[in-house]
Amino acid sequence: MKLLCKLILLFLFCFAEIDSSAQKKNTAIVSGVPWYDEKGNTVSAHGANIIKENGKYYLFGERHDDSSNDFVGFNCYSSTDLYNWKFERIALPQQTVGKLGPNRVGERCKVMKCPSTGEYIMYMHADTLGYVDQFVGYATATNITGPYTFHGPLLFNGKPIKKWDMGTFQDKDGSGYVLLHGGDIYKLNDDYKSISEQVNKAFERGFESPAIFHKDSLYYFLGSDLTGWERNDNYYFTATSLKGPWIKRGFFAPEGTLTWNSQTTFVLPIEGSKETTYMFMGDRWSFPKQTTAATYVWQPLSVSGYTVSLIQFWEAWKIDQQTGIAAPVIIKGKTIDAADKRIVYNGNWENDTLSLKSTDEKGASFSVTVKATQIGIYGLSRPDGGYASIIIKNSKGETVLTSNVDFYSKYARLQTKFMSPSMKKDTYTVTVKVLGEKWWWKEKSGRLSGSKGHYISINNVVVVE
Repeated sequence: MKLLCKLILLFLFCFAEIDSSAQKKNTAIVSGVPWYDEKGNTVSAHGANIIKENGKYYLFGERHDDSSNDFVGFNCYSSTDLYNWKFERIALPQQTVGKLGPNRVGERCKVMKCPSTGEYIMYMHADTLGYVDQFVGYATATNITGPYTFHGPLLFNGKPIKKWDMGTFQDKDGSGYVLLHGGDIYKLNDDYKSISEQVNKAFERGFESPAIFHKDSLYYFLGSDLTGWERNDNYYFTATSLKGPWIKRGFFAPEGTLTWNSQTTFVLPIEGSKETTYMFMGDRWSFPKQTTAATYVWQPLSVSGYTVSLIQFWEAWKIDQQTGIAAPVIIKGKTIDAADKRIVYNGNWENDTLSLKSTDEKGASFSVTVKATQIGIYGLSRPDGGYASIIIKNSKGETVLTSNVDFYSKYARLQTKFMSPSMKKDTYTVTVKVLGEKWWWKEKSGRLSGSKGHYISINNVVVVE
């Protein structure tokens, strides 16, 4: 029965669903909101990387469900524009037994194409649910989308690498590298299936979620502090060689923003005829609702000499695939303020400010009926924020979308919390309900981190006609 339930979860791997026949093309990257694939399912690909082949981007990341942290597979999606994602397949499913079998952890999968063999090699952190059997593993495939075959630990001098947070980097000469927390860098052999040498030893305590990119004569090494799945101010180092010495340069986002409430996973160079945009890829983890409520923060980095920065947060932006130029996008629509009588509240909602209404009452809700092609929710992420469910029904009373949204952040900030995909024009009723649940995580030390409550705070509803 337990196996049957897991198979059902793998088939219906999230609670968010959209009537795909009503879905139109997205025209921008919107950070911090759930994303949906071509079938209307939540894009589930955290701890990810992207590789480009034949004009198409392939996104690989962790597949999750909303019930546990068990490994249930690594997903593969494809896109031509970085805005609209097609689900290709579970690139590497849960194994029936073994190190990526039931009751195990699989995280931070990264894929590179081996220049000497043409094979696609996937690397990952494998572990127990208690994080006491960590190692870097690898899998191979002849097709970029998979299926990938898991081969076990990646070996160095005949032994597994017993560390957890990992990343990869492929240099312009085709050399492949595996990155480990703390700053370890290992060069891969020509077949990418074992390690030839350790080119750099750990130099920083913590320094998780490692990512490297290269511009001109410099290498940039990004990572996060050691705070479990809680966000922090990520920082970076520079060097003229992967062997170092690595010089610490500080935070790359404004201090106190917790890297705009995200954690580094990868940096994607988008090369165009006029410039190269280096896209920071970050995760907003949201345990336990890692499928439906965890989101992504993708932003263009400013890179000049020794300076890497994310000074501004673009809630929506686009990238010209031909020129490589990135530009912010303003989501044009009508706003319905929280105090507007068109919004119907149920339960005890407090007026925090003239424009903000909040509640932590389980089951409290609000709803509004609008004519639209797209609907957004603008609210406050806060240290005592919690989960809300969102249901959108069309003029026939049919449910066209259900989703969960996380209102928690140690860094309090007004921002877009939800944005539906573009839908066919109709009269829709959107209902937002307080679940009375919160983001939490138990660290190895036993300390519990996460939200101090389960408040939902609404500023306005955005209506795109």
